[in-house]
Amino acid sequence: MQRYTASNRLRDIVADNSLLLPALSRFGITLGFGDSQVATVCESNGVDTNTFLAVINFISGKPFETDNIDIYTLTSYLKSAHNYFIDYRLPDIRRRLIEAISSGNSGDISLVILKFYDEYVAEVKRHMIYENNHVFTYVESLLKNEKKEDYSISNFRDKHQPIHAKLRELKEILICHFTADTAHIDVLNSLLFDIIICERDLGTHCKVEDDLFIPAVEKFEKNVSSRQHREVMEVAIDDNLDEKGDIRLTPRERDIIASIARGMSNKEIADKLCLSVHTVSTHRRNICAKLDIHSASGITIFALLHGLISIDEGKKLRL
Repeated sequence: MQRYTASNRLRDIVADNSLLLPALSRFGITLGFGDSQVATVCESNGVDTNTFLAVINFISGKPFETDNIDIYTLTSYLKSAHNYFIDYRLPDIRRRLIEAISSGNSGDISLVILKFYDEYVAEVKRHMIYENNHVFTYVESLLKNEKKEDYSISNFRDKHQPIHAKLRELKEILICHFTADTAHIDVLNSLLFDIIICERDLGTHCKVEDDLFIPAVEKFEKNVSSRQHREVMEVAIDDNLDEKGDIRLTPRERDIIASIARGMSNKEIADKLCLSVHTVSTHRRNICAKLDIHSASGITIFALLHGLISIDEGKKLRL
């Protein structure tokens, strides 16, 4: 099969590459999709189709497109993958590892191997928890049009390292240097198969972050920076008076003055006017400088005097 498309039946894609099944669950796609096409399944599960296709084509080694990746969908996918590894896959391997290496002759060696694995799992958890708490939180702020000045995705890109090397070492140790007793050979072989799949899965996960997630966030960062720049330019202070001798205010400034007079916070104003909190703060500073009024109550009086809020609204306000 060539590159997967929105018109392909999802069951045919899974038949072509059954290793894509974990990806489906990470997108929140439930099984039982029958003969439905990719586009239909994605729509019914609330998944962005372009992002889904980019990921499954990428991890299948097929041509993929990144132009229309949805950052929110991809971030949710990566978070779900973290939960899978931390809460299910790595603990499951540990339980089976204990069973596979337990024998009357391997006591001390078994403890050393288990300690090696536990240290590796702790390393993976630190890696993924950092991404959850810092990288993905940063992306969520970008989605709100709030770019932090002291952080960018390049901070993550420059330090991001693959996390499956030690799992490969464990596999090599068990294959080449550990001798299991006869009763545990089948258990060990089954465990090794799972370790091989997990190693591949973790490696692919990191590549999705490097080759899909980071470039998509970099592109989004530029868009957010451009929007913020345009918004800041719109709030440049204009000290000229209008034809009536009043201080000239832009329509946006009038909206913000009215919102302040109604007791709204910067966050509430930002949500209402579809701006970033940073932009509202800049507007507010410039308004105060223009009017030489620096208190919310003073701005409320100004709004009443200039008809920006009604008298009835003013009666309800405590100045």
